[in-house]
Amino acid sequence: MSTKVLAIYYSQSGQLEDIVDNLTAPLSDAGISVEKVRIRPKMEYPFPWTSRRFFDAMPESVMGIPTALQPFLLKESAYDLVIFGYQPWFLSPSIPSNSILQDPVFQSVLKNTPVVTITGARNMWINAMEGIKRSLHQTGAKRVGNIVLVDKHHNFISFVTILYWMFSGKRDRYLNIFPKPGVADRDVLNTKNFGATLKKYIDRGDWEGMQAELVSQKALVINYHLMFIESKAGRIFSIWARIIIKKKKRTAWLVAFKYYLLIALFIAAPIILTVDAIFFRPFLSGRIRKQKQYYSDLN
Repeated sequence: MSTKVLAIYYSQSGQLEDIVDNLTAPLSDAGISVEKVRIRPKMEYPFPWTSRRFFDAMPESVMGIPTALQPFLLKESAYDLVIFGYQPWFLSPSIPSNSILQDPVFQSVLKNTPVVTITGARNMWINAMEGIKRSLHQTGAKRVGNIVLVDKHHNFISFVTILYWMFSGKRDRYLNIFPKPGVADRDVLNTKNFGATLKKYIDRGDWEGMQAELVSQKALVINYHLMFIESKAGRIFSIWARIIIKKKKRTAWLVAFKYYLLIALFIAAPIILTVDAIFFRPFLSGRIRKQKQYYSDLN
């Protein structure tokens, strides 16, 4: 009986679709049946975004509130492997990604099924991954692999370029000075190597050791500074979301959040990182190593 793989994902700009296509190419080339399903919300999120619509998605993203999806059809009732592609919005799983995880039909497919998660992110992905992990655990899925692709440029540079891409829809070099936004094209193409690793373990019929091999291939790299910032920002985003979600008129609150975000990134974060580097990090090497290992594994 042939191996059946489901690759299901939401892609707004098309980047995650390219990533999934490259990941699954070695499987399809080997004759493995790969069914690709791109989920779509009933009310599409615009691309390019408007500033108002973008920030308006923050509370629901952080709170995990789903949106209605367009009907989708799965050819099979069970699969040998599910590849789940998602992206972070405001350090949480995007609303469409979270919505499909709450769909009863998809939940039934996930139960007792091996799942490989793959994300394309600006750079902070840990909180979103933890949310996806909890959802998969609740459905009884068996998470066997995790792949993370990010924009590897400096945090400030990637912030500027991703905003340019999101609000203009153009993926070129902003002002002819900045690099192209998003995950680098070479990294998207390199995803085929991770797909080859998946195929090897599919052929074996055993997933033991696959995540360690993917990590050795740099399918997932943890940046301490980003991990540290995200651990603080995730809690603060949650506070903002709980406040704003209760407001009937949220526009002024979303504007306040937008300016908080700019101040936090360009002023607060450098100060906090400097204080951490001087007074805390030198004494916490063991704890940091354990944190990195935890997020690299499939705990």
